[in-house]
Order: sequence, then structure tokens, then C-alpha cells
Amino acid sequence: MVEPVLMGHSPAKVDEKGRLKIPSSFRKIIEDKFGSDCFITSMDGERALIYPMPVWYEFQGRISKVPSTSTARTKLLEKVNYFGQVGTIDAQGRVLIPTILRNVAGIAEDVVVIGNTDHLIVWNGEKIQQRMTETPLTNDDWKELELHGV
Repeated sequence: MVEPVLMGHSPAKVDEKGRLKIPSSFRKIIEDKFGSDCFITSMDGERALIYPMPVWYEFQGRISKVPSTSTARTKLLEKVNYFGQVGTIDAQGRVLIPTILRNVAGIAEDVVVIGNTDHLIVWNGEKIQQRMTETPLTNDDWKELELHGV
């Protein structure tokens, strides 16, 4: 049997306090597989990333293997920690998006939540539409994917 993963998209709402109501299909997979604790962050300020805590710890383990003198490692850690905050999915299925991230990424009211295998990506609705238009899959992208068996 194939293990359930986070996939597809769903419209969602962010309330006036900055809490995202996680769509129920995503919430069930996250809570059943990982629990309710999350790390909410961004690597670019364009979108929010919601990592179940075990997935985030695994990612941090990979980061820790990069030498501490690496400029790329330093930049990545600065970004994720600047935007990041530990959170918990509450009984109503909501998680607080950090204020700085809501402001920079424009995450308010109506958003789009996208499943990305083991974490969620939260976009401002207009920004994701613009990204879909401006960043199509090219022939070079398909060639690269074919190299990996896709």
C-alpha cells in the first residue's frame, strides 16, 4: 500500500489573527503521520512553508552536515529563522502564520495551500496565479526531469 502524501491544492482562509485554517484533507495526513507540531517559515519571503516538526528536524539534520563556514548555509539559516516560528495545529485545525511572513508574502484572508509531499506551501492567491503564468515548465525542465526518471 502506498503511504499517503500531501498533494494537490485547496483554497483556504487566514483569519484576522493570522491563523490559517488548514484544509481537512491535509490536516488529517499531517496529524496522523506526524502529529500537530509544525515549523512555519519561508526560504524566500514569497510563500509560507509549513513543515511537520519531524520533517523539519530531518531537514535540519541535512543542513547540519553542511560546514558551518558555508555562506549558503548561513544565508539559508538566516532566512528560515528570520521568517520561522514553531507552531501547533489547534483543535480547530488552525496554525498561526508568523506576522513578518504574513506581511512580506501577502498571506492574508484568501490563500492557496499546496501539498508538497511532506509539507505545505501557502501562497497569496494572486501571487501563485502570477507564478503559474510566468514560470511554465520548459523543454529544458522536462529534459532535466527525464534524467531523474520522471
